[in-house]
Amino acid sequence: MNEFITTSLLPSQDIAITLAVLGVFFLSGIVKGFLGIGLPAAAMALLTLVMDPTIAISLLTLPIIFTNIAQYTRSENRREIARKYWLFGLAIMSSIFLTSLFIMAYPKAVLTVSIGFAMIAFSLTQMFGAKIPLGHGRKWHVGVGLFSGVLGGLSSIWSPPVAMYLLAHNVSKAEFIGATGFLFLAGSIPLAAGLTFAGVLNIDTVLHSLTGLIVVLAGFRVGEWLRGHVQQDSFRRIVLWAFLIMGGRLIAVGLL
Repeated sequence: MNEFITTSLLPSQDIAITLAVLGVFFLSGIVKGFLGIGLPAAAMALLTLVMDPTIAISLLTLPIIFTNIAQYTRSENRREIARKYWLFGLAIMSSIFLTSLFIMAYPKAVLTVSIGFAMIAFSLTQMFGAKIPLGHGRKWHVGVGLFSGVLGGLSSIWSPPVAMYLLAHNVSKAEFIGATGFLFLAGSIPLAAGLTFAGVLNIDTVLHSLTGLIVVLAGFRVGEWLRGHVQQDSFRRIVLWAFLIMGGRLIAVGLL
């Protein structure tokens, strides 16, 4: 039993790396539980300090899928959301699958810079509520969806274009939560499929990801509890500034 836990469930046999990775998952869960956003951004920012981006993305697979299932199933008007954004979701699904399918062929620098860019875009979007003038209609759903999926396939973070599109159209809070849950869920499953075909996601990484999911859920509950005891605006600013700085670091590392 001890050997199974050590070799199959823990992300590394190096105790220092294992503790660091589990700590990252716990912290990421707290961020998600407290703010309702930021799980992939928080995890990728820190996991890439101790492992390759491809491995970090594979470890995030189950936490991303199950937290997005929870977010979407708790949202209001799920059927209306799905009818309105189905083409958007289909565009994300196709591009994220195709991009992640060839993830092993991309230079490490491309992945690192992509993750850094996604983190900076995420931070600035959430800090300033950036609203880019985007039109309505199916062609915009397809265009923004394809771009989101490519970014997600490279970095596991496809929320910035989605959030900016929804903010540009001043959707209600309920629709924003439901649409992001639907579109994040739409991308998470083909991402897992693409990583599986690419050989990044296998039985070992799934078991490691399962361990990450358990720790993320524990952190998520702590984050929900903290939400009622800590001033949210201050915590949110600290987290987003940290994402911004770490995203800049990743871009610098990738370009040097």
